[in-house]
Amino acid sequence: MAKSDKRGAGNFELIASGLGFLEGPMAMNDGSVIVTDMVGRCLTRIAADGAVSKVADVPGGANGAAIGPDGAIYIANNGGMDFETIDGRHHSIGVHGKSGGAIDRVDIATGKLTRIYTEGDGRKLRAPNDLVFDRSGGMWFTDLGGIDHETIDWGALYYARADGSFITCAHQGRGLITPNGIGLSPDEQTLYTAETMTGRVWAFNIAEPGKFVQANGTAERRPLGMLPIFEALDSLAVDSDGWVCAGALVMGGIACFHPDGRTAIVPAPRNGITNICFGGADMRDVWITAGDTGEVYKGRWDCPGLRLAYYA
Repeated sequence: MAKSDKRGAGNFELIASGLGFLEGPMAMNDGSVIVTDMVGRCLTRIAADGAVSKVADVPGGANGAAIGPDGAIYIANNGGMDFETIDGRHHSIGVHGKSGGAIDRVDIATGKLTRIYTEGDGRKLRAPNDLVFDRSGGMWFTDLGGIDHETIDWGALYYARADGSFITCAHQGRGLITPNGIGLSPDEQTLYTAETMTGRVWAFNIAEPGKFVQANGTAERRPLGMLPIFEALDSLAVDSDGWVCAGALVMGGIACFHPDGRTAIVPAPRNGITNICFGGADMRDVWITAGDTGEVYKGRWDCPGLRLAYYA
């Protein structure tokens, strides 16, 4: 049985509302946060004073996002989904990922969007969902797979260079079900990915950029501890104490997993939490996105978040 742990984090306050289906928060050096909006098909900045402005239009479905080594924003574009809004909540409907997705680059200063990848190793990207850069300048990203009313594609994990020169599928196939959030351990020797439908977090052992340690003919991996309740997991961030912190879609909050098997859930004002990021001078500021209500909350974490490789 997984061990549980209580965490003194949270204290969230609402800083933006009335937006579309939100994901991909990025803490910026000026104290603002930039988020992706799948309904508005754009990137949106929320300034430190609460002012909201558009950064760029993003056709398709801007999902996870991260600052790259050149200071641009890189986007896991799921290809677009249809939404309906009922009682102020945005609900995705129809087919997910069947039109194909991409990795996009957005110049923050001009808003110009450039498409970088639409396939890898001869496999068409279905629905890229989230990405994280390592310190060498490469990006790991998840492909959730295609979903319709009757079938689900197996998901995939990719590694690619930001300049479009190299992409490889590091793992794909049976046993990888709707991979969503993605993150790296502090020493970059472990890749974490959260599965939405199973509520499970996998830890993959990295042999080198783009390759996993192999065992018995497949990628070596292990599951982290299981929560005492079911949660559908979304995107994630890692904190300096090693906790893998994923947005919780069902009951809400942040579902936290430690490599030693401990788990915890940090409460949030809403369910449907899609993502989390850390920032601020002490890296203890935390932003979370409530996707279906179009809200962004800011709080304080009980330890610093793990600094990402790049900021802008």
